[in-house]
Amino acid sequence: MKTIKTTYKVWTIIATVLLFYGCIEPFNAKFEDFESALVIEGTITNELKQQQVVLSRTYEFEDDGPEPETNASVNVISGDGGNFDFQHIGNGVYLSSQAFAAQPGIDYELQITTQDGRNYGSGQAQLTAATAIDAVRAERITNDLGEDGMGIFVDSFDPTGSAKNYRYEYAETYRVIAPTWTPTSLIGDPAGGCAVLKVPNETDERICYPTQNSTAIILTSTEDLEEDRVSNFMVRFINRNNYIISHRYSILVRQFVQSNEAYTFFETLNELSGSESLFSQTQPGFLQGNVFSTDNEDERVLGYFDVSSVSETRLFFNYDDFYPGEALPPYVENCRPSAPPIASPGGCVLRPILESGAGIYAADNGEPALGEGPFFIVTRVCGDCSELGTSEIPEFWTE
Repeated sequence: MKTIKTTYKVWTIIATVLLFYGCIEPFNAKFEDFESALVIEGTITNELKQQQVVLSRTYEFEDDGPEPETNASVNVISGDGGNFDFQHIGNGVYLSSQAFAAQPGIDYELQITTQDGRNYGSGQAQLTAATAIDAVRAERITNDLGEDGMGIFVDSFDPTGSAKNYRYEYAETYRVIAPTWTPTSLIGDPAGGCAVLKVPNETDERICYPTQNSTAIILTSTEDLEEDRVSNFMVRFINRNNYIISHRYSILVRQFVQSNEAYTFFETLNELSGSESLFSQTQPGFLQGNVFSTDNEDERVLGYFDVSSVSETRLFFNYDDFYPGEALPPYVENCRPSAPPIASPGGCVLRPILESGAGIYAADNGEPALGEGPFFIVTRVCGDCSELGTSEIPEFWTE
Protein backbone atom coordinates (compact mmCIF):
# COMPACT_ATOMS: atom_id res chain seq x y z
CA MET A 1 0.00 0.00 0.00
CA LYS A 2 1.35 3.39 -0.88
CA THR A 3 1.97 5.69 2.04
CA ILE A 4 0.43 9.02 1.55
CA LYS A 5 1.20 11.79 3.99
CA THR A 6 -1.84 13.04 5.72
CA THR A 7 -2.64 16.78 5.88
CA TYR A 8 -5.60 18.37 7.64
CA LYS A 9 -8.26 19.90 5.40
CA VAL A 10 -9.92 22.83 7.07
CA TRP A 11 -12.77 25.16 6.21
CA THR A 12 -13.23 28.80 5.28
CA ILE A 13 -12.58 31.46 7.90
CA ILE A 14 -15.96 33.07 8.58
CA ALA A 15 -15.68 34.29 12.16
CA THR A 16 -13.28 35.56 14.75
CA VAL A 17 -11.92 33.27 17.45
CA LEU A 18 -14.68 31.65 19.48
CA LEU A 19 -14.49 31.41 23.24
CA PHE A 20 -14.38 27.88 24.59
CA TYR A 21 -16.19 26.96 27.78
CA GLY A 22 -16.59 23.93 30.06
CA CYS A 23 -13.80 21.55 30.89
CA ILE A 24 -12.14 22.00 27.49
CA GLU A 25 -9.36 24.46 28.22
CA PRO A 26 -9.51 27.73 26.20
CA PHE A 27 -6.81 28.01 23.53
CA ASN A 28 -5.40 31.43 22.72
CA ALA A 29 -5.28 32.19 19.00
CA LYS A 30 -3.33 35.09 17.48
CA PHE A 31 -3.90 36.43 13.97
CA GLU A 32 -1.56 38.70 12.01
CA ASP A 33 -0.82 39.61 8.38
CA PHE A 34 0.44 36.82 6.13
CA GLU A 35 4.10 35.94 6.30
CA SER A 36 6.04 32.83 5.39
CA ALA A 37 6.38 30.75 8.52
CA LEU A 38 7.61 27.33 9.53
CA VAL A 39 4.83 24.73 9.71
CA ILE A 40 5.34 21.80 12.10
CA GLU A 41 3.10 18.71 11.99
CA GLY A 42 4.00 15.95 14.41
CA THR A 43 2.02 13.35 16.33
CA ILE A 44 4.01 10.83 18.37
CA THR A 45 1.95 7.78 19.29
CA ASN A 46 2.08 4.70 21.52
CA GLU A 47 2.69 2.51 18.45
CA LEU A 48 6.13 0.94 18.15
CA LYS A 49 7.16 2.37 14.80
CA GLN A 50 9.25 5.01 13.12
CA GLN A 51 7.49 8.19 14.20
CA GLN A 52 6.98 11.08 11.78
CA VAL A 53 7.36 14.86 11.80
CA VAL A 54 6.57 17.01 8.76
CA LEU A 55 8.13 20.45 8.16
CA SER A 56 7.24 22.99 5.51
CA ARG A 57 6.59 26.68 4.93
CA THR A 58 3.21 28.38 4.64
CA TYR A 59 2.21 29.62 1.21
CA GLU A 60 -0.25 32.12 -0.20
CA PHE A 61 -3.29 31.22 -2.26
CA GLU A 62 -1.74 32.09 -5.61
CA ASP A 63 1.32 29.92 -4.99
CA ASP A 64 1.62 26.39 -6.37
CA GLY A 65 1.93 24.70 -3.00
CA PRO A 66 3.97 24.32 0.16
CA GLU A 67 7.74 24.46 0.16
CA PRO A 68 9.16 21.54 2.17
CA GLU A 69 11.65 22.42 4.88
CA THR A 70 14.64 20.21 4.13
CA ASN A 71 17.97 19.37 5.79
CA ALA A 72 16.75 20.25 9.28
CA SER A 73 17.94 18.59 12.47
CA VAL A 74 14.89 17.09 14.20
CA ASN A 75 14.88 15.43 17.63
CA VAL A 76 12.30 14.31 20.14
CA ILE A 77 13.54 14.48 23.72
CA SER A 78 11.91 12.38 26.44
CA GLY A 79 11.86 13.09 30.14
CA ASP A 80 13.53 9.77 30.94
CA GLY A 81 16.69 10.76 29.08
CA GLY A 82 15.79 9.48 25.61
CA ASN A 83 16.86 11.38 22.49
CA PHE A 84 15.29 10.25 19.21
CA ASP A 85 16.72 11.78 16.06
CA PHE A 86 14.78 12.04 12.80
CA GLN A 87 16.07 11.83 9.24
CA HIS A 88 14.66 13.63 6.22
CA ILE A 89 13.26 11.16 3.67
CA GLY A 90 11.98 13.75 1.19
CA ASN A 91 9.22 16.33 0.72
CA GLY A 92 9.67 17.69 4.24
CA VAL A 93 8.90 14.34 5.89
CA TYR A 94 11.20 13.26 8.73
CA LEU A 95 11.17 9.73 10.18
CA SER A 96 12.78 8.67 13.43
CA SER A 97 16.00 6.73 12.87
CA GLN A 98 14.75 4.04 15.22
CA ALA A 99 11.30 2.76 16.04
CA PHE A 100 9.94 3.84 19.41
CA ALA A 101 6.61 4.16 21.20
CA ALA A 102 5.57 6.98 23.51
CA GLN A 103 5.28 5.78 27.11
CA PRO A 104 2.74 6.97 29.72
CA GLY A 105 3.84 9.40 32.39
CA ILE A 106 6.86 10.70 30.45
CA ASP A 107 7.25 14.21 29.02
CA TYR A 108 8.15 14.57 25.34
CA GLU A 109 9.22 17.68 23.50
CA LEU A 110 10.33 18.49 19.97
CA GLN A 111 13.58 20.25 19.06
CA ILE A 112 14.33 21.49 15.54
CA THR A 113 17.28 23.30 13.98
CA THR A 114 16.71 24.36 10.37
CA GLN A 115 19.47 24.39 7.77
CA ASP A 116 19.89 28.15 8.22
CA GLY A 117 20.64 27.63 11.92
CA ARG A 118 17.30 28.73 13.40
CA ASN A 119 16.08 26.82 16.47
CA TYR A 120 12.55 25.77 17.32
CA GLY A 121 10.90 23.79 20.08
CA SER A 122 7.59 22.68 21.49
CA GLY A 123 5.87 22.55 24.81
CA GLN A 124 6.10 19.32 26.77
CA ALA A 125 3.40 16.76 26.14
CA GLN A 126 2.52 13.41 27.67
CA LEU A 127 0.82 10.37 26.21
CA THR A 128 -2.95 10.47 26.57
CA ALA A 129 -5.09 7.67 27.99
CA ALA A 130 -5.39 4.65 25.71
CA THR A 131 -8.90 3.88 24.46
CA ALA A 132 -9.57 1.17 21.89
CA ILE A 133 -12.07 1.33 19.05
CA ASP A 134 -14.88 -1.09 19.85
CA ALA A 135 -16.32 -1.28 16.33
CA VAL A 136 -16.18 0.23 12.87
CA ARG A 137 -19.20 -0.56 10.71
CA ALA A 138 -20.75 0.44 7.40
CA GLU A 139 -24.43 1.28 6.96
CA ARG A 140 -26.47 2.37 3.97
CA ILE A 141 -28.03 5.68 4.95
CA THR A 142 -29.57 8.85 3.61
CA ASN A 143 -27.56 11.83 4.85
CA ASP A 144 -28.83 15.26 5.87
CA LEU A 145 -28.61 16.44 2.26
CA GLY A 146 -30.89 13.64 1.11
CA GLU A 147 -28.06 11.68 -0.54
CA ASP A 148 -28.10 7.90 -0.58
CA GLY A 149 -24.75 6.37 0.34
CA MET A 150 -22.57 4.55 2.81
CA GLY A 151 -21.87 5.87 6.27
CA ILE A 152 -18.79 4.63 8.15
CA PHE A 153 -19.44 4.71 11.90
CA VAL A 154 -17.23 4.28 14.96
CA ASP A 155 -18.03 3.12 18.49
CA SER A 156 -15.65 3.49 21.43
CA PHE A 157 -15.88 3.43 25.23
CA ASP A 158 -13.50 4.43 28.01
CA PRO A 159 -14.85 3.13 31.33
CA THR A 160 -12.33 5.27 33.24
CA GLY A 161 -13.72 8.47 31.71
CA SER A 162 -10.22 9.85 31.15
CA ALA A 163 -10.07 10.09 27.35
CA LYS A 164 -12.87 12.53 26.38
CA ASN A 165 -11.33 14.08 23.24
CA TYR A 166 -11.01 12.15 19.98
CA ARG A 167 -9.61 12.86 16.54
CA TYR A 168 -9.99 10.46 13.60
CA GLU A 169 -8.07 9.77 10.43
CA TYR A 170 -8.70 7.11 7.83
CA ALA A 171 -7.03 5.48 4.84
CA GLU A 172 -9.35 3.99 2.24
CA THR A 173 -8.26 1.40 -0.31
CA TYR A 174 -10.54 0.15 -3.03
CA ARG A 175 -10.49 -2.19 -5.99
CA VAL A 176 -10.82 -0.49 -9.37
CA ILE A 177 -11.49 -2.35 -12.61
CA ALA A 178 -10.69 -0.42 -15.80
CA PRO A 179 -13.91 -0.77 -17.82
CA THR A 180 -12.39 -0.74 -21.32
CA TRP A 181 -9.13 -2.61 -20.66
CA THR A 182 -8.21 -4.94 -23.50
CA PRO A 183 -5.32 -7.37 -24.02
CA THR A 184 -4.38 -5.34 -27.09
CA SER A 185 -2.55 -2.03 -27.40
CA LEU A 186 -1.93 0.40 -30.21
CA ILE A 187 1.55 1.82 -30.75
CA GLY A 188 3.15 3.95 -33.39
CA ASP A 189 4.78 1.95 -36.16
CA PRO A 190 8.55 1.80 -35.42
CA ALA A 191 9.09 2.30 -39.14
CA GLY A 192 7.76 5.83 -38.74
CA GLY A 193 5.06 7.80 -40.42
CA CYS A 194 1.48 7.94 -39.23
CA ALA A 195 0.86 4.21 -39.14
CA VAL A 196 -0.03 2.41 -35.90
CA LEU A 197 0.26 -1.25 -34.94
CA LYS A 198 -1.78 -3.56 -32.72
CA VAL A 199 0.44 -5.36 -30.21
CA PRO A 200 -0.10 -7.39 -27.01
CA ASN A 201 -0.89 -5.16 -24.05
CA GLU A 202 2.03 -5.53 -21.63
CA THR A 203 1.83 -2.17 -19.88
CA ASP A 204 -1.75 -1.30 -18.97
CA GLU A 205 -3.43 -2.64 -15.83
CA ARG A 206 -7.01 -3.85 -15.54
CA ILE A 207 -7.33 -4.19 -11.73
CA CYS A 208 -5.78 -1.73 -9.28
CA TYR A 209 -5.92 -0.82 -5.59
CA PRO A 210 -5.67 2.94 -5.05
CA THR A 211 -5.27 4.28 -1.52
CA GLN A 212 -6.35 7.72 -0.33
CA ASN A 213 -5.91 9.22 3.13
CA SER A 214 -8.40 11.49 4.85
CA THR A 215 -7.69 15.21 4.69
CA ALA A 216 -10.45 16.56 6.94
CA ILE A 217 -10.13 17.31 10.63
CA ILE A 218 -12.57 14.83 12.20
CA LEU A 219 -13.24 15.50 15.88
CA THR A 220 -15.66 14.51 18.59
CA SER A 221 -15.75 14.95 22.36
CA THR A 222 -17.65 13.18 25.12
CA GLU A 223 -16.99 15.98 27.60
CA ASP A 224 -20.67 16.89 27.95
CA LEU A 225 -21.95 13.29 28.01
CA GLU A 226 -22.73 11.20 31.06
CA GLU A 227 -20.08 8.63 30.10
CA ASP A 228 -16.98 8.58 27.93
CA ARG A 229 -18.69 6.74 25.08
CA VAL A 230 -18.40 7.46 21.35
CA SER A 231 -21.52 5.93 19.83
CA ASN A 232 -22.52 5.81 16.18
CA PHE A 233 -20.08 8.58 15.20
CA MET A 234 -19.80 8.96 11.42
CA VAL A 235 -16.23 9.47 10.22
CA ARG A 236 -16.95 9.09 6.49
CA PHE A 237 -19.88 9.35 4.08
CA ILE A 238 -19.58 7.97 0.55
CA ASN A 239 -22.24 8.83 -2.00
CA ARG A 240 -23.64 5.72 -3.67
CA ASN A 241 -22.52 7.13 -7.04
CA ASN A 242 -18.88 7.25 -6.02
CA TYR A 243 -16.90 4.75 -8.09
CA ILE A 244 -14.62 3.84 -5.16
CA ILE A 245 -17.27 1.49 -3.73
CA SER A 246 -18.10 -0.18 -7.06
CA HIS A 247 -16.28 -3.44 -6.38
CA ARG A 248 -14.59 -3.93 -3.00
CA TYR A 249 -13.81 -1.20 -0.50
CA SER A 250 -11.69 -1.11 2.65
CA ILE A 251 -11.19 1.60 5.23
CA LEU A 252 -8.67 1.75 8.08
CA VAL A 253 -9.97 4.06 10.80
CA ARG A 254 -7.50 5.47 13.33
CA GLN A 255 -8.68 6.98 16.62
CA PHE A 256 -6.40 9.44 18.45
CA VAL A 257 -7.08 10.41 22.05
CA GLN A 258 -6.10 14.06 22.49
CA SER A 259 -5.33 16.33 25.37
CA ASN A 260 -7.66 19.28 26.00
CA GLU A 261 -5.10 21.66 24.55
CA ALA A 262 -4.49 19.62 21.40
CA TYR A 263 -8.21 19.07 20.85
CA THR A 264 -8.95 22.78 21.16
CA PHE A 265 -6.17 23.65 18.72
CA PHE A 266 -7.56 21.32 16.04
CA GLU A 267 -11.13 22.41 16.72
CA THR A 268 -10.15 26.07 16.32
CA LEU A 269 -8.17 25.30 13.18
CA ASN A 270 -11.14 23.44 11.74
CA GLU A 271 -13.48 26.35 12.38
CA LEU A 272 -11.30 29.29 11.44
CA SER A 273 -8.96 28.33 8.64
CA GLY A 274 -9.87 28.57 4.98
CA SER A 275 -6.90 26.69 3.56
CA GLU A 276 -6.47 23.29 1.96
CA SER A 277 -4.20 22.23 4.80
CA LEU A 278 -1.96 23.48 7.52
CA PHE A 279 0.54 24.26 4.77
CA SER A 280 -1.59 27.01 3.27
CA GLN A 281 -1.94 30.19 5.30
CA THR A 282 -4.58 32.21 3.51
CA GLN A 283 -6.31 33.63 6.57
CA PRO A 284 -5.22 37.02 7.89
CA GLY A 285 -2.82 35.57 10.45
CA PHE A 286 -1.71 32.57 12.46
CA LEU A 287 -3.36 30.17 14.83
CA GLN A 288 -0.69 29.74 17.47
CA GLY A 289 -0.03 26.16 18.58
CA ASN A 290 2.45 24.75 21.08
CA VAL A 291 5.47 25.16 18.79
CA PHE A 292 7.71 28.24 18.82
CA SER A 293 11.05 29.76 17.95
CA THR A 294 13.59 29.43 20.76
CA ASP A 295 15.66 32.24 19.22
CA ASN A 296 13.02 34.89 18.60
CA GLU A 297 9.82 34.98 20.61
CA ASP A 298 8.23 37.26 18.00
CA GLU A 299 8.69 34.81 15.13
CA ARG A 300 5.45 33.13 14.10
CA VAL A 301 5.44 29.32 13.96
CA LEU A 302 2.40 27.30 12.90
CA GLY A 303 1.44 23.77 13.89
CA TYR A 304 1.25 21.42 16.80
CA PHE A 305 3.35 18.71 18.43
CA ASP A 306 1.08 16.07 19.89
CA VAL A 307 1.65 12.87 21.87
CA SER A 308 -1.40 10.71 21.47
CA SER A 309 -2.54 7.15 22.06
CA VAL A 310 -4.05 5.57 18.98
CA SER A 311 -6.28 2.64 18.12
CA GLU A 312 -7.18 1.40 14.65
CA THR A 313 -9.64 -0.98 13.00
CA ARG A 314 -10.09 -2.03 9.37
CA LEU A 315 -13.39 -2.72 7.61
CA PHE A 316 -14.19 -4.30 4.22
CA PHE A 317 -17.41 -4.36 2.24
CA ASN A 318 -18.66 -4.98 -1.30
CA TYR A 319 -21.15 -2.84 -3.19
CA ASP A 320 -23.45 -5.81 -3.59
CA ASP A 321 -23.61 -6.21 0.21
CA PHE A 322 -25.75 -3.06 0.41
CA TYR A 323 -27.00 -2.57 -3.16
CA PRO A 324 -27.79 -6.12 -4.28
CA GLY A 325 -28.65 -6.34 -7.95
CA GLU A 326 -28.38 -2.58 -8.47
CA ALA A 327 -26.33 -0.88 -11.16
CA LEU A 328 -22.75 0.00 -10.22
CA PRO A 329 -21.77 3.64 -9.73
CA PRO A 330 -20.45 5.39 -12.85
CA TYR A 331 -16.72 5.12 -13.42
CA VAL A 332 -14.47 8.02 -12.49
CA GLU A 333 -14.34 9.02 -16.18
CA ASN A 334 -16.96 9.00 -18.92
CA CYS A 335 -15.38 6.39 -21.17
CA ARG A 336 -17.15 7.39 -24.35
CA PRO A 337 -14.99 6.23 -27.28
CA SER A 338 -13.92 8.28 -30.26
CA ALA A 339 -12.42 7.17 -33.55
CA PRO A 340 -9.91 9.77 -34.76
CA PRO A 341 -8.54 9.24 -38.26
CA ILE A 342 -5.05 7.89 -38.77
CA ALA A 343 -4.10 11.11 -40.53
CA SER A 344 -5.55 14.30 -41.97
CA PRO A 345 -4.29 16.80 -44.54
CA GLY A 346 -2.51 18.50 -41.66
CA GLY A 347 -0.53 15.41 -40.68
CA CYS A 348 -0.74 12.47 -38.28
CA VAL A 349 -3.77 12.44 -35.94
CA LEU A 350 -4.04 9.12 -34.08
CA ARG A 351 -0.36 8.42 -33.44
CA PRO A 352 0.32 11.66 -31.50
CA ILE A 353 -2.73 10.99 -29.34
CA LEU A 354 -1.45 7.52 -28.44
CA GLU A 355 2.14 8.59 -27.86
CA SER A 356 1.16 11.54 -25.66
CA GLY A 357 -0.87 9.23 -23.43
CA ALA A 358 -4.06 11.18 -24.08
CA GLY A 359 -5.79 8.15 -25.57
CA ILE A 360 -5.67 4.37 -25.40
CA TYR A 361 -7.02 1.60 -27.62
CA ALA A 362 -10.50 0.32 -26.77
CA ALA A 363 -11.76 -1.65 -29.78
CA ASP A 364 -11.80 -1.87 -33.55
CA ASN A 365 -14.16 0.42 -35.43
CA GLY A 366 -15.66 -2.08 -37.83
CA GLU A 367 -17.62 0.43 -39.89
CA PRO A 368 -15.93 3.83 -39.73
CA ALA A 369 -18.18 6.77 -40.48
CA LEU A 370 -17.01 9.68 -42.59
CA GLY A 371 -13.97 11.24 -40.95
CA GLU A 372 -13.45 8.36 -38.52
CA GLY A 373 -10.50 6.00 -38.24
CA PRO A 374 -10.42 2.21 -37.86
CA PHE A 375 -9.92 2.19 -34.09
CA PHE A 376 -11.90 3.36 -31.08
CA ILE A 377 -9.87 5.04 -28.34
CA VAL A 378 -10.74 6.29 -24.85
CA THR A 379 -8.92 8.31 -22.23
CA ARG A 380 -6.10 6.34 -20.62
CA VAL A 381 -7.74 5.97 -17.21
CA CYS A 382 -10.57 4.00 -18.85
CA GLY A 383 -8.24 1.26 -20.02
CA ASP A 384 -5.36 1.54 -17.56
CA CYS A 385 -6.29 1.74 -13.88
CA SER A 386 -2.66 2.38 -12.90
CA GLU A 387 -3.55 6.02 -13.61
CA LEU A 388 -5.41 5.83 -10.29
CA GLY A 389 -3.21 3.59 -8.15
CA THR A 390 -1.00 0.56 -7.90
CA SER A 391 -1.90 -2.82 -9.35
CA GLU A 392 -0.12 -4.57 -6.48
CA ILE A 393 -2.56 -6.27 -4.09
CA PRO A 394 -2.04 -4.81 -0.58
CA GLU A 395 -0.77 -7.20 2.06
CA PHE A 396 -3.82 -6.56 4.24
CA TRP A 397 -6.33 -7.22 1.45
CA THR A 398 -8.86 -10.01 1.98
CA GLU A 399 -11.75 -11.23 -0.13
